[in-house]
Amino acid sequence: MSKSCNKKLDCVSCLFESGFAVNCGLDSGQSPAHRAACGGQAFCLLWLLQTGADANQKDASGETPTHKAARAGSAECISVLMASDAKIDICNNSGKTAEDIAWSCGFEECAKFFNTHRRTQDLRNLSSLSSTIVERQVLNGSLAGQKRGCTGSDAEDGKKSRDW
Repeated sequence: MSKSCNKKLDCVSCLFESGFAVNCGLDSGQSPAHRAACGGQAFCLLWLLQTGADANQKDASGETPTHKAARAGSAECISVLMASDAKIDICNNSGKTAEDIAWSCGFEECAKFFNTHRRTQDLRNLSSLSSTIVERQVLNGSLAGQKRGCTGSDAEDGKKSRDW
């Protein structure tokens, strides 16, 4: 890390220690996390998130730090934000998600990363929904009467014979 970078982090650290709010909106409502994501500064963004920055805070245009990272094409910042549980389905004032922005700016790698993450979430939600439906059916007794193993007269040593 260069000396100037250390000075910048020391300066930012001093600001927060003196009471500067990590989520305060600067110009256009952008927080320091918005600025770090927009500049592709993953290390600084990680530090901000660990000190309490809101990964889902919107600026005046309705964009979150994730939107800014997508606009900058910063896969590193996107990874940091997603590891901090940033929501990727938030739309800005124009109705665009971070994935939409990544596609429109030509950052295919970032867009594919969002797409894969979104599909994985969809599958988890579907799996969770399926589990909940089966649990309800069991609790309501609607799975009663389905074929189960039964003990037949031809079973050896009390073992269940299966008719399915």
